[in-house]
Amino acid sequence: MKANLTDTIKRVLSDESDVRAANAAYDREFPYERDDEAQVTRREFCGFLGLTSTALFAGAAGFAGKAVYDARQPENFAPLRIDGAAALERNSALNFHYPTAREPALLIRANDGNYYAYGQKCTHLSCPVYYSAATARIECPCHEAGFETATGKVLYGPPPRALDRIELELRNGEVWAVGKKVGGRDESNG
Repeated sequence: MKANLTDTIKRVLSDESDVRAANAAYDREFPYERDDEAQVTRREFCGFLGLTSTALFAGAAGFAGKAVYDARQPENFAPLRIDGAAALERNSALNFHYPTAREPALLIRANDGNYYAYGQKCTHLSCPVYYSAATARIECPCHEAGFETATGKVLYGPPPRALDRIELELRNGEVWAVGKKVGGRDESNG
């Protein structure tokens, strides 16, 4: 057993000398101090680790600071006339897109004639919600959630907060989307 270990150590060390011998012809052209390179002190390692950690922390703090700053800045959305809203029957709904063409929204005309609009994504897992005329509430079929028509507040189910509300204005008998209220923040124009 001892002889086996001694032979293995000699073979490993001879591999290193073989590498040095093979590279000897190139050492003049490419000077390289292998002995200095192979040794990294604890101090150097800790210094590198500290510098890297500090850089990562500073980068993360910068992103967090920008997110906080951006959250305080209200977004301005362009007003949008909702086509077909004036002809919408009471106790029915109409799909449209606001504030961008990629964000589905839901316009509801309640039994009392008032208009309400919300983002069409459930606040639980972003499933599309729909207006149920039979129950006069907004429902999410994915996890059986319900939202109040007039406020968008959660009536039952797993969603953690109310639906994103789209601010509306009546202009010359037409319904216009003019802003968005997300997670308790008012992001409307004006």
